[in-house]
Amino acid sequence: MKKLTSLFATLILWFGSVSSAAAIEPTYTDFFGNAIRGYDPVAYFTESKPTKGSNNYKLEWNGADWHFTSQENLELFAANPNKYAPQYGGYCAWAVSKRYTAKIDPNAWYIHDDKLYLNYSKSVQSTWQQDIPGNIANADKFWPQLLDD
Repeated sequence: MKKLTSLFATLILWFGSVSSAAAIEPTYTDFFGNAIRGYDPVAYFTESKPTKGSNNYKLEWNGADWHFTSQENLELFAANPNKYAPQYGGYCAWAVSKRYTAKIDPNAWYIHDDKLYLNYSKSVQSTWQQDIPGNIANADKFWPQLLDD
């Protein structure tokens, strides 16, 4: 298992270094320009679970289309997007703490100090959760640099 974890980390670092060589967008989007792969960011807070948003409730913010399950959630987000948007533009929080970016799985999420953090997978999330304060401190330091690269 240790070798598999090491191999996985090496692959992520390699792919991450490729993605960080070019300027990144401020919000991670899927192929269709959807933030969080079309999941409702407000639902993580109000329903305590990832919930797929609808095309009927869509808002463009920070270079991406954000989807919601209801008009109420759309309005909550529109009134205070920084409260509900995931940290680090929705990129994998663990990857950002290691100074690169990676895509996310909307099901690998965690709310810490009223902020939403997403990860590449549940196994990466488990690694990230081993030192949440340290990983957040690193990611907070590296995130502006990643945007500027």
